[in-house]
Amino acid sequence: MNEPSGQTSILTKSASGALIIDGKAAAAGVLAEVARGAAVLAASGIKPGLAVVLVGENPASQVYVRSKGKAAETCGFHSVQHTLPDTTTQADLIALVQALNADPAIHGILVQLPLPKQIDAQLVLETISPDKDVDGFHPVNAGLLAIGDRKRALVPCTPAGSMILLQAAARELGLSLSGLDAVVVGRSNIVGKPMAQLLLAENATVTIAHSRTRDLAAVVGRADILVAAVGQPEMIPGAWVKPGAIVIDVGINRVAGEGLNAQGQPKTRLVGDVEFAGACARAAAITPVPGGVGPMTIAMLMSNTLTAARRRGA
Repeated sequence: MNEPSGQTSILTKSASGALIIDGKAAAAGVLAEVARGAAVLAASGIKPGLAVVLVGENPASQVYVRSKGKAAETCGFHSVQHTLPDTTTQADLIALVQALNADPAIHGILVQLPLPKQIDAQLVLETISPDKDVDGFHPVNAGLLAIGDRKRALVPCTPAGSMILLQAAARELGLSLSGLDAVVVGRSNIVGKPMAQLLLAENATVTIAHSRTRDLAAVVGRADILVAAVGQPEMIPGAWVKPGAIVIDVGINRVAGEGLNAQGQPKTRLVGDVEFAGACARAAAITPVPGGVGPMTIAMLMSNTLTAARRRGA
């Protein structure tokens, strides 16, 4: 997926002078471009099809799935949702995935995580055909990304979206990513490792750090590019951020807020993995939480589905 045009509009200057990277605006640009691509493909007789599978009644998963379905319909896709009870067996779920693999009207398959404890999530994800794996989690896609074959890989959505935001900020600052020191805090297969691969492809010098990294403050402090993806609220103090760095905060953590809501319950708020106020005072550009990386994940899922449909129609 090429970067959407007009990306300078996703950057606004904060009171501290740092550029705030607007993920909502960037995601809207990606979705508009996907909708245009889907219309062109539909004119040739191919309507991109996305199937989302939800097992159980996890409230957060239900919200995510609804958002994905709405985005698919906005893009003009054929959108299908399979909602299964939390008592679903692994065999039944795998049978559904295999049926979707064989369905020519479906180009992308997403099985919403987490899955109930009786199901081996990795086995289910590996059952998805690699060319329909729009989450980019299948070992084949991970391997293609690792060897630098972006033409055949489907790239995980959150790292792909993060790169679009990072590149927009770098262009505005007049920077090339080539040769910059990049630190990715977090080593998950979903975000940390693929993010490092994407940065390497841009010729950045990449360090993957994590909770057991010795002197994490010093490692973070040398980063021209900092990507935080650990899922720990404000684990990285703003004071650690190198002056002039670009900060991509992937974390979305719910913490206690102040006061009570309309229902008389304690309020909560969302924060990232980086302490925003302190980081904003030092960084050249930074993603907010919420409204930064989060919206890009769904947008890139739609982009991957369009890519998968194009490849099947080629």
